[in-house]
Amino acid sequence: MKTAYIYHPVYLAHDLAGHPENARRLESIMALLGEQGVLGRLVAVEPRPATGAELQRVHTPSYIELVRQVAGRGGGRLDADTYVSARSYDAACMAAGGLLAAVDALLAGDIDNGFALLRPPGHHALADRGMGFCLFNNVALAARHALASPQVERVLIADFDVHHGNGTQAIFDADPAVFYFSTHQYPFYPGTGHWRETGSGPGKGTVLDVPLPAGVGDQGYLQIVAELARPLARRFQPDLILVSAGYDAHWQDPLAAMTLSLTGYVQLARELIAMAEECCGGKILFTLEGGYHLDVLSHGVLNTIYALLGETTVSDPFGSAHLGEPSVLSLVEQLKTLHCLAG
Repeated sequence: MKTAYIYHPVYLAHDLAGHPENARRLESIMALLGEQGVLGRLVAVEPRPATGAELQRVHTPSYIELVRQVAGRGGGRLDADTYVSARSYDAACMAAGGLLAAVDALLAGDIDNGFALLRPPGHHALADRGMGFCLFNNVALAARHALASPQVERVLIADFDVHHGNGTQAIFDADPAVFYFSTHQYPFYPGTGHWRETGSGPGKGTVLDVPLPAGVGDQGYLQIVAELARPLARRFQPDLILVSAGYDAHWQDPLAAMTLSLTGYVQLARELIAMAEECCGGKILFTLEGGYHLDVLSHGVLNTIYALLGETTVSDPFGSAHLGEPSVLSLVEQLKTLHCLAG
């Protein structure tokens, strides 16, 4: 299995001391991957900056220029949550371009799958506005890039970050070529992603939002994938699966209140990889989004890479939360009916 990783030191230059989304997140991941001897077993895909034309497939020219100007002035804030430092524009262009390079390598057959270890994250970024720690929407840019290839007619984006990827959904809400699937704590930042949302216009039926109450963990997440995401993926038949991988639904994450374990995350990754094998010849790329407990985040990424390599190894030093989780049965049944999966 040719599993790739994508990384560049400039990803660390986007940084703000004391902010939850800081360079230590990626430093911790890279340190653990190095300690476990994993990096040498992976294919290194060299990132390159996304071009202005590529960024404009998703973002408005005025917003792209705003990020560049704020960085050029030495940094600032786009909103209360979202910062720009002096090298953030460079980092964000290289983050987006890193995932585009991974798409190219995958479609060329140079790799079988991969994990883009990049930041700043992207799934909250709208076409004309950054928010929620995100500058450019990496996964949306990768989907548009893939769809520009004659090899790809349909892309499925799976988002298991604990926060709803409002930017990604908004960008593709009316696009029948992109199916967006999200599990997220609700009501929670950013307050979007109601279960009744299914897309609009020609994109009707290509959004599966699964808003979850606090406390849902391994059992609930796996039930959702098995009973909702997997059959809808079979119906949609994507040519590529992109995953917005956030590890902040873990029970120890300081910014949320879900109860996934690291073992549960491995099972979730394996289900998505199996979905890709069934639907699109295994073509799947994970890209980093949230996760704010450094050790959980690092082990979560490590385990996902083990799964991409086809291995059964699980590194879980934390175990489970040992709490009963709320049932998702009624929500699953509602969504089955809404998406015509009942019976």
